[in-house]
Amino acid sequence: MVSLWTTPGREGEPPSFGWLSTELPLYQTSTLELKTHVHMQRVGQRPLVEVEPTDHPLDVEQRTGITLARVQEIAEALLHPPA
Repeated sequence: MVSLWTTPGREGEPPSFGWLSTELPLYQTSTLELKTHVHMQRVGQRPLVEVEPTDHPLDVEQRTGITLARVQEIAEALLHPPA
């Protein structure tokens, strides 16, 4: 990823395998080390991280979509965590 970060046309590269290294406390099941595919986007845009198909709630939500109410729930939990 580092070698392609400023390379025009990088969005044409095939996806790379990766591991999610972020714990998202919104999920009861750990999100650490979920398998992912990283899709490069145009220069100036962040890569798209796609969780490999599993039954993990993060993958299910990524694959099937979420409601606006769920977006609000996630934002509130991340911006205003319980003390």
